[in-house]
Amino acid sequence: MAQLQAGIIPVTPLQQNCTVLFDLESREGVLVDPGGDAEVIIQTVEENGIKLQAIWLTHGHLDHAGGAMEMKEQLGLEIIGPHEDDKPILETIEQSAERFGMTGMVRNAYPDRFLSEGEVLSFGEHEFEVFHTPGHSPGHVIFFNRRQKFAHVGDVLFHGSIGRTDLPGGDHQTLLNSIRNKLLPLGDDVGFICGHGPGGRIGEERRTNPFIQGL
Repeated sequence: MAQLQAGIIPVTPLQQNCTVLFDLESREGVLVDPGGDAEVIIQTVEENGIKLQAIWLTHGHLDHAGGAMEMKEQLGLEIIGPHEDDKPILETIEQSAERFGMTGMVRNAYPDRFLSEGEVLSFGEHEFEVFHTPGHSPGHVIFFNRRQKFAHVGDVLFHGSIGRTDLPGGDHQTLLNSIRNKLLPLGDDVGFICGHGPGGRIGEERRTNPFIQGL
């Protein structure tokens, strides 16, 4: 079985986990959520011999999507995702950057195509199911590799916490519904990478995460 690998590159002052998913043997891969610091990302990818196929976005917040256009232009990659409901957020990244003191560091993003629930993305032999998981943002999606029991969950779920819902388009109950109906059914043995901080396993979060206990 092809071996899926993941590398994390912290980017922007918000320390977002830009993630490189790649095949250990072929070195083909994709870039998930390049929020900024494009030169650092490119240098890391080149040093590790990764042959990027596309950019995947979990959602439209500036620290996840703010570097996508620069990466697209420099590397000739398509931007895929998130769900279309995040289009207004993607188109106002530069405006949002003013509130975070990040003016000039990020750009509005214009995906080549949006994603819908049930689609499947792939590179090499690695397939990822797309789940629409609103709550942190209206158009948030996650990527799930069923064969290797791995998910990239963006800012839906964190180790010991959940995504914030006080930003425009966020809704606490909607986020809990997404976790209950989309993430938890993936299985307790599924490992995940999230948008900030360390990842974990679904089962551990089900048992110990105070925000989702009892869901």
